[in-house]
Amino acid sequence: MKVLHLISGGDSGGAKTHVLSLLKGLNKSIEAELVCYTDGEFAEDARRLGIPIRVLEGSFAHGLRATAELIKHGGYDVVHCHGSRANLMGSILKRRFKLPFISTVHSDYKLDYLGRPLAQMTYGVLNRHALRRMDYRVCVSDETAITLTERGFAPNDMYTIYNGVDFSEPFCRMERGAALERLGCPFPPDCTTVGIGARLDPVKDVSTLVRAFASASAENGQLRLIIAGDGQERGALESLCRELGVADKVFFVGWLSDMEAYYSAVDINVICSLSETFPYAVTEAARASVPTVASRVGGLPKLIIPNETGLLFEAGDADALAAHILRLACDTELRTRLGAAVYRKAKEEFSTDNTCARQLEIYSSVLRRYKRELNSERSGIIICGAYGHGNAGDEAILSELIRQLRGLGEDVEITVISRRPKLTRLSHRVNSVGRVRVFAARRLYRRSKLFISGGGSLVQDVTSCRNMYYYLLTLIYAKRNGCRVQMFGCGIGPLTHGYNRSLSAHVIDKYVDAVTLRDPDSLELLKSVGVDKPVLTLAADPVVAVAPSPENEVMRLMRDSGLSPDGKYICVNLRRWAGVSDKLADISDALRRINAEAGLTPVYLPMSEGEDLPLLRELAEKCPVEGVTLGVIDRPELAIGLMSKFTAVASMRLHCLLYAANAGTPMVGISYDPKVSSFTDYMGCGASLPLGDVSAERLASAVLCEISKGCGDASAVLKAAESKNIEQARLLYSE
Repeated sequence: MKVLHLISGGDSGGAKTHVLSLLKGLNKSIEAELVCYTDGEFAEDARRLGIPIRVLEGSFAHGLRATAELIKHGGYDVVHCHGSRANLMGSILKRRFKLPFISTVHSDYKLDYLGRPLAQMTYGVLNRHALRRMDYRVCVSDETAITLTERGFAPNDMYTIYNGVDFSEPFCRMERGAALERLGCPFPPDCTTVGIGARLDPVKDVSTLVRAFASASAENGQLRLIIAGDGQERGALESLCRELGVADKVFFVGWLSDMEAYYSAVDINVICSLSETFPYAVTEAARASVPTVASRVGGLPKLIIPNETGLLFEAGDADALAAHILRLACDTELRTRLGAAVYRKAKEEFSTDNTCARQLEIYSSVLRRYKRELNSERSGIIICGAYGHGNAGDEAILSELIRQLRGLGEDVEITVISRRPKLTRLSHRVNSVGRVRVFAARRLYRRSKLFISGGGSLVQDVTSCRNMYYYLLTLIYAKRNGCRVQMFGCGIGPLTHGYNRSLSAHVIDKYVDAVTLRDPDSLELLKSVGVDKPVLTLAADPVVAVAPSPENEVMRLMRDSGLSPDGKYICVNLRRWAGVSDKLADISDALRRINAEAGLTPVYLPMSEGEDLPLLRELAEKCPVEGVTLGVIDRPELAIGLMSKFTAVASMRLHCLLYAANAGTPMVGISYDPKVSSFTDYMGCGASLPLGDVSAERLASAVLCEISKGCGDASAVLKAAESKNIEQARLLYSE
């Protein structure tokens, strides 16, 4: 593989470090050449590292012609652009060459020229236009990819890569006095130093650090501040230091190449940017085992976990930053613990080797995708279901569906049909089209290989015949446009009308290749209406395969929600349905009895803010036992992790019961629909009470009985069955 990298050559900071370290590492595996349009320090550093480099100085037109000649005769597989000038070059050149052009987005292009309106109106606008014309974009944090998605960039054409540093050799810490002397810093060796390394631009918000430092140093006279970097804000920052009376405690060292001395001199690393991707300042500090206090922006929370690997504050909050600085300054043991923890995490996840390996994966994916597009080969997957309605259970299905389908290959293009496509793009990082536009998107169907109709009971006529007809029509449309069609982990029915039974049987039999079902009743219903041509497989709902969040995230959620880690709780979920309001008094009394006999406190967990939350609040007001009402938890893995902390669950919503099954928590379903009782029957554990039969005594007895029995290994059985969903999808996709 041969890749040509384009960059202006005047870059500094993180972009410079990323490109040089990346090319140095890539050249161990592939041919990676560099073109700079300016000679200088960047080019000299590249030569020193042994990176193959050409400098094409001169006008933009000259650089464009010279680069075109280079690409024409160079035999490159990929052209990789970095920065606004290179992006503009690439966006023009891509019209002439049948090669994939990609760009690494090192920063928020809207903030690159903050404080320089003329540059923003010219270079900023041109860069934005050029970025949109790239074939693919590589973002240096997930948050950068989300930002671009919000601005209308296609999620399927974005990849994420995190900056890494070289951990192959240990950091050689210098003696404090020697380090300060090498920096020319006049501070005493026994001071506690705060440091920041950044361009002195408005987006880095160093003024907030100066204000926070002034506040903290008023309480701790041993504090000193080192500011490494230069830029347009330096004069204003020096004036601010004098204004706040801390000029003698702040030292500006300018641009540094001696990072060994800098990190040997610093006790506390600070990043206070208003916007970031994933700066090298955080990984370089981690390599030196220096704890970081960072603003909660960009990809920083990926490495800095509060009280575990560092401390976070909201951007611009000088008071919070001052409090964090004081806390670390007064606690040497905490600094040591956080420094060691951030070193371990960064070495494991954010090394240069990881970054280079990830970039090679991206190149391979890009080449496969570009080749398919040139040859007009089918490759995409379309997912259709009840998505974009704000229901946490349905969104959990979609999240797990996407995760499993991405296992077929990262370069698989996934598009979701959604009621709110913009929300789906942001939430799940996939392309999305609106429900009403689905039949206009013929080109999408004709380049897709597999159509997935999945999630919940789409083919049923109890809540809506119109929706059922819509989902049946999508099956027909997908098949007629050449897609393989799978109904994935779904429920079927109830089908109460004879016409709907025969119509559903006809459509599924004729236009569907395979059906994987989440419960035996759905399988029996399909067989009873005469469906026998598709492959029918009993599986399980995709949600049972979701892995729970790490323990620390669950405990943080509990603390934030006012739940004690030592408490005993019963999770309660209800939804709006005919007759449920008449049962609130019975359910309230049942919760009182459960509290009296088992000491369980009610926790009210809605799955839909509009349907569930008002009803649960009404129940909470009626219940004599004081409980806790939560909001909708959008992340299924976090909800499942929380569910494992409950002693029992009583729920109308099937997906709340699925969360409980995944977590191995005893459950009682309040059955308003046959799918609830069918699920508990399939589980082989848990109980189900028809909504009409719910009384205080019956519900309390059922919950207490399930607690005494436990859930056993039912979740393991379900997870094994669920794997059949993706096995069938893999077969269809490979055909």
